[in-house]
Amino acid sequence: MVATPMDLDDPASGATPSLNIKRTLGGNGPSTSLLNDIISSFRPTKLFQRDDIKEGKPQPHILSIDFDDPGELCMTSESDETIQIYNVKEGQHAKALLSKKYGVKLAKFSHTSSSIIYASTKQNHAIRYLATHDNNFLRYFEGHEGSVTSLAMHPGSDNFISCSLDNTVRLWNINTKQWTAKLFLKTPYLSAWDPSGRVFAIASPSTGSVLIYDWRNYEKAPVSVFDVLKSRGPAETDAAFRGWTTLEFSNDGKHLLLGSKYNGHFLLDAFDGSLKAYLRKPNGGTRRLAAGETENGTVESSGDCCFSPDGRFVLSGSKKDLLVWDTLSPIEEANINKVLDPKFVLDEKREAAVVAFNPRYNMIATADQELMFWLPDPHA
Repeated sequence: MVATPMDLDDPASGATPSLNIKRTLGGNGPSTSLLNDIISSFRPTKLFQRDDIKEGKPQPHILSIDFDDPGELCMTSESDETIQIYNVKEGQHAKALLSKKYGVKLAKFSHTSSSIIYASTKQNHAIRYLATHDNNFLRYFEGHEGSVTSLAMHPGSDNFISCSLDNTVRLWNINTKQWTAKLFLKTPYLSAWDPSGRVFAIASPSTGSVLIYDWRNYEKAPVSVFDVLKSRGPAETDAAFRGWTTLEFSNDGKHLLLGSKYNGHFLLDAFDGSLKAYLRKPNGGTRRLAAGETENGTVESSGDCCFSPDGRFVLSGSKKDLLVWDTLSPIEEANINKVLDPKFVLDEKREAAVVAFNPRYNMIATADQELMFWLPDPHA
């Protein structure tokens, strides 16, 4: 694995420099740098290029990015059926794991940094629980009869949600192979937990709705149903029924982000589903498939947008540049469609098809075929 130093790297001769990352707002302790003060100064800092690709073989696409709970490890799942793990603080590649027999996508850390879950792309549709220190499977979670489209870990326990093309949502506990609950829904392609872990959301594009469930009473009807068609702002009707890429609650519990591969994302009120802002993408979205789409020859993604850890900013990839919206930006009454343009456009020539913000440090990761770490420029 080749790590390419960029403009912010410490030019220590002959050694791979450590990254000067600082704690971010949120988590278990105070931040050392408020995001509001530095968000506009983030720059592409370290590019990782795979050096194990044989000559004549295509460069794989990165399908997902995830961080462990302490924010010290970054993991990607890739289209060549590998899992790559990076040490964040050192800015170095740490380990490569192979899943050639089953394929891999949607890789997620459990609450233990040495174990992960991921969805299969070959043989069957099982979810696999892997110990990364010795590359041994701990458990298979079997039951889905269609490709898995989303995995969401509970924020404080060993429970997780899976969504699938088989029109089911399954709830699991990582300590047992049998699902604990199964919901039959139409196109339930995305899932998310609220930060308290008391509520989860399921996005169903074909019905144009996001369903909110009480975790303690999930066997009952959803407690709320958000109508995306009603809350789509200026987006075309088609965007309310397809092309959804991401579903995520903000860490302050106030907002729900519904990503779209079209010309904007939807920032919804997490309590009533009303449109808080339509986050306009000036040059449209990335070229990846949305959740649940199966077009041949096009690569899927785990999500092209996310919240910052403090819940204030939304970041989104695009065909070039990284877009940043400030959710506290005022929207004038005359702006009836609640269109919000990016407050910052962070320069980047590469497509940012997958985006993730480190939960503990001031650090962003983006990827298409190569992984990029972003840090604030101390000289900005």
